[in-house]
Amino acid sequence: MMADLSRPKILRVVERLITGTGTSTLGNSWLAGKAAASAAMDELEGAEPSLVLVYASVRYELSQLLAGIRAVTGSAALAGATSCGHFAGDTVVEPGQGVSVLLLGGSDYGFGVASASGMRVDPEAVGRSVARKGRTAAEREQSEPRPYAAMILFTDGLGGDQQAVLTGAHRVCGASVPIVGGAAADDRLLRQTSVFHDGAVLTDSAVGIWISSSRPLTVTSAHGWKPVSLPLLITRADGSVIHEIGGRPAHDVYWELARTLDARPAVPGGPTWQTSYALGLIEPDGSHLVRGVFASTDGSISAFTPLPAYSAVQLMTADPGTLLAVVDGVIDETLIYGDESVVLAFDCIARMDILGDAYIEEISRMTKAAGDALCFGAYTYGEFARAKGVGGVHNATLTTLAL
Repeated sequence: MMADLSRPKILRVVERLITGTGTSTLGNSWLAGKAAASAAMDELEGAEPSLVLVYASVRYELSQLLAGIRAVTGSAALAGATSCGHFAGDTVVEPGQGVSVLLLGGSDYGFGVASASGMRVDPEAVGRSVARKGRTAAEREQSEPRPYAAMILFTDGLGGDQQAVLTGAHRVCGASVPIVGGAAADDRLLRQTSVFHDGAVLTDSAVGIWISSSRPLTVTSAHGWKPVSLPLLITRADGSVIHEIGGRPAHDVYWELARTLDARPAVPGGPTWQTSYALGLIEPDGSHLVRGVFASTDGSISAFTPLPAYSAVQLMTADPGTLLAVVDGVIDETLIYGDESVVLAFDCIARMDILGDAYIEEISRMTKAAGDALCFGAYTYGEFARAKGVGGVHNATLTTLAL
């Protein structure tokens, strides 16, 4: 959903969500988890946490990290993922550095956490399972029915077809339940990513958080990327590997366009990928879903999310100015009621790479635009924002949900 600044605010007050956050960069995994969770618990005003969100660097022994957190939070439902850095308000934990914990409690939202494995074999079944089990868990916890819902989705960022997982979740959620979230990251190493469910560290898996609510919830996204080529047709693709564009080797077409624009496409084997240029999947309304790509040496290029054959795409570009320009609108569109306590943000590591040192300015803009609401977010290998239709997997995009 693109930000619409003309949309009027809807004033509908519910019991305010209580939040607590904590971060740690301690080297010992168990102690880091305990320290971050203890700091978050101190801010919770004596309330019991209903949900624990965790983002962490892969430098930790992750099972010990979660054990340290749960030594403080007890049996409260826990979900999260490894990341490429994360933030809680103005406190920023850079890639490879530490852990951030968010505790939510004291409100009339209901939370149901579920996980499923097997993304590489049947990703759509994984999406259906986490949505169905998450909804059942949320219904079990609530004392009375709530008419609205949303879902937060975390996936193994290197585990397979992200769109198929989202499609499976959509088949359970339906069009009325928006989905937001992100694909787990690993500090740019591109080796192994993990998601968290209670005390378990999972790969090849997805974790879903079903949120039941007494009022509608809105998922918002924007990217700031601009098309710089005529539309192109993908004529042969195999999953995330694009072999031909317009009947020619995709590698040749991409490089020719990049050289014309003085771009520097990524080459395999590097610690990260070049992110100033990408492909934009053209949507029926003329908007674009950004797809990060990297060039191989066999005549193909690879995307982080599959692009089906006969998709229409354009080469896209972005710079720090265009990326920063969308931030205020995304946050404004997210805060539709005016009494929200927290903005959950899922931001792409590609945006951080393009912004460079200015990524701190992006976080500052979020925090300022959110006012009294806390911004809590992570940098991911792909973002989910499905507010309408079945699609909703993004790259290099900022996506949000406010509670």
